[in-house]
Amino acid sequence: MKTDSSAGQAGPFGGRRQSLIEDARRERSSVSAGLPGPSRLVDGNVFEEKEGRVTLNLLFALSNEKNSGFFKTGKIFETFEAKLLHVESRPGKKSKNITSDLEFFVKCEVHSSDLDVFINSLKRVVDNIRSLPEEKVPWFPRQIKELDRCNLLITKFDPDMDKDHPGYADPEYRKRRAFISELAFRYKQGDPLPEVEYTVEETATWREVYKKLRSVYPSLACWQFLDGLQQLERECGYGEEHIPQLRDVSAFLKEKTGFQLRPVAGLLSARDFLASLAFRVFQCTQYIRHSSAPMHSPEPDCCHELLGHIPMLADQEFAQFSQEIGLASLGASQEDIEKLSTLYWFTVEFGLCRQNGTMKAYGAGLLSSYGELLYALSNEPDYKPFNPEETAVQPYQDQTYQPVYFVSESFEEAKMKLRKYSAAIKRPFAVLYEPITCSVNVLDQPSKIQSVLCRMQEDLKSLQGALEKLSSS
Repeated sequence: MKTDSSAGQAGPFGGRRQSLIEDARRERSSVSAGLPGPSRLVDGNVFEEKEGRVTLNLLFALSNEKNSGFFKTGKIFETFEAKLLHVESRPGKKSKNITSDLEFFVKCEVHSSDLDVFINSLKRVVDNIRSLPEEKVPWFPRQIKELDRCNLLITKFDPDMDKDHPGYADPEYRKRRAFISELAFRYKQGDPLPEVEYTVEETATWREVYKKLRSVYPSLACWQFLDGLQQLERECGYGEEHIPQLRDVSAFLKEKTGFQLRPVAGLLSARDFLASLAFRVFQCTQYIRHSSAPMHSPEPDCCHELLGHIPMLADQEFAQFSQEIGLASLGASQEDIEKLSTLYWFTVEFGLCRQNGTMKAYGAGLLSSYGELLYALSNEPDYKPFNPEETAVQPYQDQTYQPVYFVSESFEEAKMKLRKYSAAIKRPFAVLYEPITCSVNVLDQPSKIQSVLCRMQEDLKSLQGALEKLSSS
């Protein structure tokens, strides 16, 4: 679930060509004559100027009619020595005049003297370009339906991109994975969860993984995981013979802890994934790992999700712990997101706990990986007590086994430590989840806080009345 930092070198857009800049400057008057002046486009939205360079946020679209626009845009960034600090893309919005393939958000630096010409050059090859002010607080969803916007994928381990992925050289596997991923791309909050008719080969892979892991769970997994798995086997069709459907599993979780599933096409950015947890929504893949490597997957797949995560999310205490990581992430800085995702990595993914004097696994990355599960409990690695301040900055491994694991005494203790850590995250507000409306209440005004306190007082009166009835009976 970790995300790479979007850091700041020009990369392929390096090397300044003076002749192209001069050509652009000669066309300044003709370009600006037919378009809004660039000074108005960026007026007030250049949020930092230092040593002759300015930093700005740009949002623009590339339409179907300008398929070469992406490469021309790259040439403009190269020409003006623009330093890319952050780049995002997502499917564009449709309007009366524009049908866009992609919409791009770019944070960049450019020479102050070139700003106007740089903007005018971009206007010639992109659609609907505009400059955005720097947000003091990053956008985050307030309502569960806004999770439709939390869809930024990390392609680090994608079989179409990663030559080390077991499915990279298998075109049929990649085609099948793309088909299943497309179901997630089309999904909108509130739609029925899509069902997948798994093939014989896919079911065989699931069976091999299930049998192997199920044989070691009783001695290595925590009791909360074992209890959740047994319930899933009784009530949700978990077993060797078929891969469970998200619709059935989501209904089960909703009844147990209020969590629900949402299909996702791949590895999400840390910010988008954590934001979903705030609403008790777990973004869950439906494709399965390649049959040539059944005991390991470089990316999350349905074996990892259904076997590693779901049994733990059926536990009330653990579900609350997971949601609180999500709530702490809303509106947090990128630095704090990185720390929270590292906390998630060493707890929800690779966490250990002590039960009856023995270490047990509760992390999904362990409980879905036979080799690392045995290794983590072999006394070979280093073990440290769970301390959020230390855990949040611990280097992690996403290519091999972890060099160190953090051990919690209980989920209650871990939750209290997390709350203390989250309270220190700098945000100009607090957040409160409203389960009835599946929304987040942003407590940024005294009147909002007073309203919540009044409701809590009424709840306390009801509890006090219940205690009085018990004591008088």
